[in-house]
Amino acid sequence: MRIVSLAGGIGAARFLRGLKAAAPDAEITVIGNTGDDITLFGLRVCPDLDTVMYTLGGGINEEQGWGRAGEAFTVKEELAAYGMEPQWFGLGDRDFATHILRSQLLSAGYPLSQVTEALCDRWRPGVRLLPMSDDRTETHVVISDGDGRRAIHFQEWWVRLRASVPAEQIALVGADEATPAPGVLDAIRDADVVILPPSNPVVSIGTILQIPGIREAVERKTVVGVSPIIGGAPVRGMADACLTAIGVETSAQAVLELYGSRLIDGWLVAEEDKDVALDGVVVEARPLLMDSPEATREIAAAALRLAGALPEIDG
Repeated sequence: MRIVSLAGGIGAARFLRGLKAAAPDAEITVIGNTGDDITLFGLRVCPDLDTVMYTLGGGINEEQGWGRAGEAFTVKEELAAYGMEPQWFGLGDRDFATHILRSQLLSAGYPLSQVTEALCDRWRPGVRLLPMSDDRTETHVVISDGDGRRAIHFQEWWVRLRASVPAEQIALVGADEATPAPGVLDAIRDADVVILPPSNPVVSIGTILQIPGIREAVERKTVVGVSPIIGGAPVRGMADACLTAIGVETSAQAVLELYGSRLIDGWLVAEEDKDVALDGVVVEARPLLMDSPEATREIAAAALRLAGALPEIDG
């Protein structure tokens, strides 16, 4: 079985771990969001790609869901002693090694897709991990605060401000000129099913779908999504702030409508949201909290069962 999954960070990475357990013999390709990528201290940081790589490769900090296990922050502390900014983004010593190697390879002219493959040679995540594009795209957020109306990098809004300042606009800078990374469209074309994990529908899944050609390719496949909203609240994180920024209600119903029936064929929702409905979409309600490996595996298995029960789509 060939599965493609579009992935953001923590929620997607944990779901993917369950998907691997639910379909141990499947060929899984993960298309990772790179809109969150940022350059810090001269190094290119790819938070979502790294979270997937570390989680599936056994190196993640399980408690926080991002960063490396057994981490120290000596370099961060030394940079702070020099007054280097930003100090609000916490890169650990082990994590620095990944960003140093990535930045060296990028500077040598290798595209991000090849660099990601090289990094995965160490971590062996058990999936093929592809960035959505080799072209540099960054999510920026327009806010108004004491410094006036301005655009800031998504990471500053998300990490430093904790999305506490309302976003007036969220934009993926560079999307219009970007192309899918090598292998992305081929993987979607050859997939038996595309799974959308419970990632942020605006700045994770939505970002990937903005790369020209990806949404159109996905719409031609059987697609099952797992709702990131349970009972009107995000499973984790601040997806509600992102939805508010684009004028969408924080609900499983509204997220389904945001994706639309041209994209989604099957939609898993929590039991609290069993009344969700959209013409052309098969909706199934079940427990969706990924509070154990077994529960996560069962959610992934339910997504695959739903996909198998849907009429085959391949246009």
